[in-house]
Amino acid sequence: MALAARRKLGRVSDHSVGRPARNRGAGPRVPRSVEARKRQQDILRIAMDAFAARGYNNASLAEIADRAGLTQAGVLHYFRSKSVLLTSVLELRDDADIEQLGTKRPQGLEFLRHLVDTARRNTEREGIVRLYAVLSAESVTDAHPAQTYFRDRYVGLRAFVADAVVDACGLGEADQERARHTANAIIAVMDGLQVQWLLDPDAVDMVVSTDLIITSLLAHLAPERFAAPA
Repeated sequence: MALAARRKLGRVSDHSVGRPARNRGAGPRVPRSVEARKRQQDILRIAMDAFAARGYNNASLAEIADRAGLTQAGVLHYFRSKSVLLTSVLELRDDADIEQLGTKRPQGLEFLRHLVDTARRNTEREGIVRLYAVLSAESVTDAHPAQTYFRDRYVGLRAFVADAVVDACGLGEADQERARHTANAIIAVMDGLQVQWLLDPDAVDMVVSTDLIITSLLAHLAPERFAAPA
């Protein structure tokens, strides 16, 4: 990967799949008691459900506070603002991915197989998939608080996937652009499959389709390594 791309990628945690770096100065408050920490986690999960069901703009703090048994001021005591609550919800989603990855991000073909495993895991966590689909689409609107988050996430994810393609296929410097286009295609298919699956889960097999697109693209890029025998 080019040096400039690697510098840009430095903003992203190496233990995640394209996770943007956190701005800790603007984050949620850190509760001191066990009870307060539990209350904060309860608010997060309620907000996750609300944002996934209605999007950021249509989900109100009043609704989240009511479901949590708090006033709006009580919610803001933990999260400072609605936008901080949104960022915290997205980080909670990322934490689930980090837990799955463990302490080291896989490389090359192993990372691409991890993407297939992610598609499999997503079939068991509809709420998180809906949250991602709703907020990522909504983030393209003007001044959306998650826009930077998703832009940075895609920067990191494209770099990770392109690196994995280069490594798996043994591509040289002249093929870096093809690897980037391949990464874009893989990510686009995975995101599009999520939307189709949410709308009609019985008609869409995200695992099979993800595996098919990755396998086909690898065979196209490096037939000597991945093409099926005649």
